[in-house]
Amino acid sequence: MSRSNRIVGFIGILVILGAACLASILYGSKAISASDVFLAMQGLGDHETYVVVAEQRVPRTWVVIIVGAALGVAGALMQALTRNPLADPGILGINAGASLAVVTAVAFLGIHGITAYVWFALVGATLAAIGVYLLGGAGRVNVTPAKLTLAGVAISMAISAMVQTVLLSNQEAFNEFRYWASGSVEGRGWDVFATVAPFIVIGLILALITAPALNALALGDDTGKALGVQVTRTRTLVIIGVTLLAGAATAAVGPIMFVGLAVPYLARAICGTDQRLVIPTCMIAAPAFLLLADVAARVIVMPAEVQTGIMSALVGGPIFIAIVRRKNLETFS
Repeated sequence: MSRSNRIVGFIGILVILGAACLASILYGSKAISASDVFLAMQGLGDHETYVVVAEQRVPRTWVVIIVGAALGVAGALMQALTRNPLADPGILGINAGASLAVVTAVAFLGIHGITAYVWFALVGATLAAIGVYLLGGAGRVNVTPAKLTLAGVAISMAISAMVQTVLLSNQEAFNEFRYWASGSVEGRGWDVFATVAPFIVIGLILALITAPALNALALGDDTGKALGVQVTRTRTLVIIGVTLLAGAATAAVGPIMFVGLAVPYLARAICGTDQRLVIPTCMIAAPAFLLLADVAARVIVMPAEVQTGIMSALVGGPIFIAIVRRKNLETFS
């Protein structure tokens, strides 16, 4: 793709992101006129409207933006690391680890509410990713994409069995987990944003730092080494980045599927396979994708609300099918 087409595509995504942010503030399960919304943004108008707009919709929009960026970039990193366009952050057991931590906190510690168990979810995701990395051979042999994938599947299945055991034995944990596991940003405010933002920012920085090395590793480990890439160090940094990004995002809003799968695919269609371009593109395309899904979730069954994770799956599912049905499935090798 030519440089001019890439620039046009990038600008187009920025425009869509801006429109999605505006729609996220203007529209919700409670119908408010645009003029009242703008008054509330200035601190004017009635108090109820101000609360809905300034204290609910605005922080919710920022949560969606940072979570979307985290999931999109985490997906791009995983696909580049494994050289598999169908790879997902869940391969590292992040969703499973976070899930186990949440049900454990609810069932055995009496923890309730997202702001209370977000830390448990983040720790659980981190421990699961460390377990996958160690099982994949860290410290004994070279960690390869295939070994990471197999280790991730094994640990995810084991953890999922443990989660189901706890849920079946504890109705309270089941009720709390059912809401979190559907993937929802309803009620997420500045407290949740402040909790996960530092982890996500660090993860995004690591993604940008490792992008050039990932380009070299796409040619193979031997070629990467010949080009001066420290393979083990690069993979370790990428895994840390994915854990911070996907772990924090999952802790904040629950597991939301397809963002980390579909958005990197669309980003590569716009700017090619250069990770130095793919990662920044995912940083703006993924928030736009998730914001549009969240707006649709709020207005499709007004005054009720559909979980954002469900809407994301409805949009991302067809994209996934389109990727799988391609005759020549792209790889990074």
